[in-house]
Amino acid sequence: MRKGDRQIVEHELQETGFSPESEKAKNKYVEEEDEDEEEEDESVEKIFESREVPSWKKQLTLRAFVVSFFLSILFSFIVMKLNLTTGIIPSLNVSAGLLGFFFVKTWTKMLHRSGFLKQPFTRQENTVIQTCVVASSGIAFSGGFGTYLFGMSERIANQSGDAYRGVKNPSLGWIMGFLFVVSFLGLFSVVPLRKIMVIDFKLTYPSGTATAHLINSFHTPQGVKLAKKQVRVLGKFFSISFLWSFFQWFFTGGENCGFSNFPTFGLKAYQYKFYFDFSATYVGVGMICPYIINISVLLGGILSWGIMWPLIETKKGDWFPDNVPSSSMHGLQAYKVFIAVAIILGDGLYNFCKVLSRTLSGLFVQLRGTTTSISRTSFTLEEDPHASPLSPKQSYDDQRRTRFFLKDQIPTWFAVGGYIIIAATSTAILPHMFHQLRWYYILVIYICAPVLAFCNAYGAGLTDWSLASTYGKLAIFTIGAWAGSEHGGMLAGLAACGVMMNIVSTASDLTQDFKTGYLTLSSPKSMFVSQVIGTAMGCVVSPCVFWLFYKAFDDLGLPNSEYPAPFATVYRSMAKLGVEGVSSLPRECLVLCYAFFSVAILVNIVKDSLKSKWGRFIPLPMAMAIPFFLGPYFAIDMCVGSLILFIWERVDAAKAEAFGTAVASGLICGDGIWSLPSSVLAIAGVNPPVCMKFLSAATNSKVDNFLSRSS
Repeated sequence: MRKGDRQIVEHELQETGFSPESEKAKNKYVEEEDEDEEEEDESVEKIFESREVPSWKKQLTLRAFVVSFFLSILFSFIVMKLNLTTGIIPSLNVSAGLLGFFFVKTWTKMLHRSGFLKQPFTRQENTVIQTCVVASSGIAFSGGFGTYLFGMSERIANQSGDAYRGVKNPSLGWIMGFLFVVSFLGLFSVVPLRKIMVIDFKLTYPSGTATAHLINSFHTPQGVKLAKKQVRVLGKFFSISFLWSFFQWFFTGGENCGFSNFPTFGLKAYQYKFYFDFSATYVGVGMICPYIINISVLLGGILSWGIMWPLIETKKGDWFPDNVPSSSMHGLQAYKVFIAVAIILGDGLYNFCKVLSRTLSGLFVQLRGTTTSISRTSFTLEEDPHASPLSPKQSYDDQRRTRFFLKDQIPTWFAVGGYIIIAATSTAILPHMFHQLRWYYILVIYICAPVLAFCNAYGAGLTDWSLASTYGKLAIFTIGAWAGSEHGGMLAGLAACGVMMNIVSTASDLTQDFKTGYLTLSSPKSMFVSQVIGTAMGCVVSPCVFWLFYKAFDDLGLPNSEYPAPFATVYRSMAKLGVEGVSSLPRECLVLCYAFFSVAILVNIVKDSLKSKWGRFIPLPMAMAIPFFLGPYFAIDMCVGSLILFIWERVDAAKAEAFGTAVASGLICGDGIWSLPSSVLAIAGVNPPVCMKFLSAATNSKVDNFLSRSS
């Protein structure tokens, strides 16, 4: 019974004569309703009982992969734009499932009317599409286009002042080759553990479970009606967002021109990046992200750009030279980057230890055969009201799902053999791409990778957190320090980060997909094949999308550009820190780094120590660190999105819940896909006709006087 239904029942009880004194009777009535709800929840598969479950080969249809290919291009543009702007990437699983359903449903409806429909659209095929799209667009993140891979480039190295330590500029050929070599290994590392993770341990995998429930609901009569309404709303706001981005383009014909540079709070605040930049993308991201993330990002922007940087600027000539440019890593820029790095490392270390301890304790409980609930042994941001204890008694749904999940087995010899072959091939090829990355570094990574992939997949099942970037940072410091400064330690560390991130990221993604497949009766074989095809798509599509951005925007990666790629500088700075140590930091920077590293750990401890009632109000250090380097302007956009959703929920909670994600996805998708035509226009040399720029009254008067004299 949903929360709203419970409130209706209690209201009806009061209206029909139940007084506050008859609480016992009311509770009994509600408990009976809860029992009915449990029976309904357990009968999901009875709804689909009359429908034949297609074989794993029939779940892999040509139309599914055609739709997946076009959606993967759309989502790759979205993820790439987010990667190269702020690095905040919300979950797009719901959008992928919703759009996949819409396109194939439209396809089958047209074929049905023409009499050419040979195979109906099933929830298994919908799951295949969602898996393929998320796998493909996931490469846009784990491929490191906004982090380790772009951090190798000369453009980022010049900002850090360490180009002499080695660079490797982007090239479409070697990027594709690198991704094909390293992106598939994680898939084979967890295949033998699929039964243990999903059936024996009954791990929750919240994202995978939520996606499965969404797909299941789509294929019921009521779900079809709601999905059609959601798609209409998504399409409406997609069009609005796309047209708004197109309109803004006309006013960007120069440096720092356009609506994105509107000094909302005044020119002085604009100098410290406090302004609303009219980005539909980040308004949409703010509607998807939890309120605490948006507030944390805004607080981080206020703390850094509103307080710390103005104060540190007064120390120019004392703490750092007064003749260095603002982008130099020997000036204020060093404080921005390395304090952010310290917060990220402190938060990452704490959460790594926390998730690892929960993983080990949960694994110990599982191996002991206890019936303790997974939810009691796992850390969750919020208590899951639907978590249920393990029990040998299986419901009808569990029995049916288990039977179909175990029906199509992927041989263990295939997974082990595939891992060994790909690892051997990768160990032979990678040193030719990166001569700094010795073959024995790679061998050590691949020996440790299965254990780390299991830990990440298991931890994601408990907490829904993938620590892929944390494992990548671990590789940066370990391999970078091992290689040393004189033997290309920076490039070796960044390349090793890519190898590790791709392994552990794809491993957790695949186990999430196995959970989704388990709940939708999709075959593990079809899930694996879909993940492999989606990964292969991503290895081609994502580099092409990045290359389009790289060629279209000459200032890509520069601090004040449209696409500053802030985390590329952060990752290169981490590699520099791992190789050189802290000797190159300006005065008092190390002290501040230690302080913020400790504060990040302390805030996490306080947050976890408090009960959820109060702990949910404690800001997240990782989110606070993002604007330290970039500025708070996107945080204002995200908070506007939060405010819109908050008001909507107060006015009409039901519609906000049903259509909030669709509105947000439409805003993100429309603005994201505009990146394609804007990039094409930039490559073709078509410049916007107008420059809309804002000047102070005094500056404007000087310009007018100059123009009047010159005329």
